[in-house]
Amino acid sequence: MRIIISSRSLNGGRGRSLLRLVFAVLVQLHACAAGLQQNAAAAESAAAATAVVHKCCGRDEIVVVNRCRHANETSTAPWTPEFSASHEDEPAAGQNTLPASSVPYKLATGFPNCKTRQQWLVYHYRGSGDRLVLYPSGKLRHYVLKHQHGSNEEQQQQHRDFIVDHERSFDYEQGFYCLDKVIDIDRPDLNAQVAVICTPQIPSPWTDSDFVMRRIVNPICHAIAIACLLLVAVVHFVLPQLRDLIGNMVTTLAGCMIVARIANIVRIFVEYNGPISYLTADSFLYTSTLGSFFWLNAMGYYIWRTFKSRNVFLRITDGRKYCYYSLYVWGCTLTMSGMALFAHLILDSRHNNVNRNYSSHPSTTTSIEGAIGWLGIAVIFVPVICTILVNLFFYVSTNTVIKRMSTYGQIHHKMKYSFDMFSKLFAIMVVDLTLFILSWTQHDSLFYMHVVFNPIQAALVLYVTVIRPKRVKFLLRKACCYERCILPCCRPKETDVQAGTEWGEEMMAFNTADY
Repeated sequence: MRIIISSRSLNGGRGRSLLRLVFAVLVQLHACAAGLQQNAAAAESAAAATAVVHKCCGRDEIVVVNRCRHANETSTAPWTPEFSASHEDEPAAGQNTLPASSVPYKLATGFPNCKTRQQWLVYHYRGSGDRLVLYPSGKLRHYVLKHQHGSNEEQQQQHRDFIVDHERSFDYEQGFYCLDKVIDIDRPDLNAQVAVICTPQIPSPWTDSDFVMRRIVNPICHAIAIACLLLVAVVHFVLPQLRDLIGNMVTTLAGCMIVARIANIVRIFVEYNGPISYLTADSFLYTSTLGSFFWLNAMGYYIWRTFKSRNVFLRITDGRKYCYYSLYVWGCTLTMSGMALFAHLILDSRHNNVNRNYSSHPSTTTSIEGAIGWLGIAVIFVPVICTILVNLFFYVSTNTVIKRMSTYGQIHHKMKYSFDMFSKLFAIMVVDLTLFILSWTQHDSLFYMHVVFNPIQAALVLYVTVIRPKRVKFLLRKACCYERCILPCCRPKETDVQAGTEWGEEMMAFNTADY
């Protein structure tokens, strides 16, 4: 019995030793597998961190007169990449470089396959208008430089009369560019690089809703507004019955609005042509806007004075009154416009002249060169706000007088409808001015509201001054359509014909005509 027990214990000890050995082998195999995985991951990360730099010619070749030549034939060293020490988001633009030995990279020779894109050559040397910056990630950035005006002699001697325009830069990923050294026969000592790049795919502006609204919809809306306002001016200028003082004021007011919209269209298309052109268009825009509010103020004053006066039969003709009001309106308008231009050109700081009304993206900090600054705009719009307050007083005071009147004479009856037209024009112009000021903000939606309301405002002016007054509609039918009109709906009615032919002016004298 003892021998059997000892043999069993011996076999049990051997089994435990075998299990320990198997367990140790498994642990070792797991450690080896983990090490292999770590090495593979490290190799993959190292391969991913290694930048691929594309060289146009072979490893030992450079570009000579648009051809690849061996470097030994030109007695120059082959090209080695110079990486930028700055980050891609920093504005240093590659002024500090890193040696090629400090950055892991591998060369890939050959020209890029641009497929449907066009190949373009860009030369980078000291004093050139282009700068090529190669980042350690393998990305190539092309900066378009702009000339620095007023550079001193020291900068010109150092060939640093160009500054970096960070807003005009293009990035090229691996496979869409190649770099190499280039030698000019006439200037063999010139250290220059050439890049063969695939031109970037510029997105179509028609897919940009902001571009469509600012460059397409905005001029179309201005054209519609000009057509409506031109119709208002022509109707009140051509029809003899409407060429009284109020009619002349409406004609001139519509003319000021037309000039403002034409200047606005010019501003859209000369934004990048030159500062003088934009300043001229800006001046016409603000001057005509100021003039339209002064003419509205003159109309309100004339109506208010007529209702406040006891003797409305003044011995002054409408032509002479119009001359007096013109002296007031144009004198104030030109004086304030001249002060605004003086404040802009002489007193205003150039650092504060930021006007983003019609840039492609108003949220950017790009200023439009030549735009009237905030000081000049303030000089223009302070009298505009003053005329609004005075017109508000005219409206409240005249409305109170009309409510107290129990009987109307011929002139008061006519002025009542003129006052109704003035009040509606006043409300329309104040709303349009409010949207115009709000369009200067960085919210695109407010600018779009101003663009859409522009033709609506002109249509409302047409409705208030031409379509709504029954007298104006009758005069238009009488002058344009009458019995020869193609459209039956436009022909005047029999009652209108009788009232307009035999008894037109007499009926108006008896206060029975509709205005």
